[in-house]
Amino acid sequence: MVEMATRVLARLELRGDETVIDAGCGTGRVTELLLDRLPHGKVIALDADPDMVRVAAATLASQGDRVTVAQGDLLALDLVDAADAVLSTATFHWVLDHDLLFANLLRALRPGGQLVAQCGGAGNVAGVLAAADAVSSRSGWRAFFEGWSRPMRYETAEATARRLERTGFVDVRCWLEPNPVVPDDPHEYLSTIVLGAHAERVPTDRRSSFVDDVIEVMDTPTTVDYVRLNIDARRPRGTVSR
Repeated sequence: MVEMATRVLARLELRGDETVIDAGCGTGRVTELLLDRLPHGKVIALDADPDMVRVAAATLASQGDRVTVAQGDLLALDLVDAADAVLSTATFHWVLDHDLLFANLLRALRPGGQLVAQCGGAGNVAGVLAAADAVSSRSGWRAFFEGWSRPMRYETAEATARRLERTGFVDVRCWLEPNPVVPDDPHEYLSTIVLGAHAERVPTDRRSSFVDDVIEVMDTPTTVDYVRLNIDARRPRGTVSR
């Protein structure tokens, strides 16, 4: 995940003295790389998960006042000062209301500010999800998934570009990028990253068995068929900020 994020970070145009929002900072490992590019700037690192915020705060403790780590819902974003850029990796697909998401990010940016992001896009992990659906429909697992829908949104590049432009962004560029990964430890990888939301539906003592069943359904070698949605856009220059 960090490897994919590094390529996204490279798209940010930075002098080194900007204020950048890391929207969905996770463990803070990508935030560290972002701070390397901001020797005279600062980062506002946000994540909705309080456990991730605690981990990120520990990861970034040595950075002092160069970084502020906080729990924050991107659908209720309310920052005192606008930022020069927003970076986000592997987060937007967990936010179901993209209209409100993009409106909030536009308000969070100064005129001319950049939005550079990557998240799961249309077709992301389709093979893994098909295998998970097949397993969760079996009699031994079905009861845990009745009435449940997956809490993620995988959009097309075209729909995302239209939504950003309607919101008010300019210089919009969106594209899908296949990025298949063959993990060294498929069970650990699927349990903690790809099937985490599924595993939470299952009693703790049966989660490992559920993931094993999904792996058994998948082709060999076990491949996570990522399709990443890349987003580049700007707030128009000369617009009144907040």
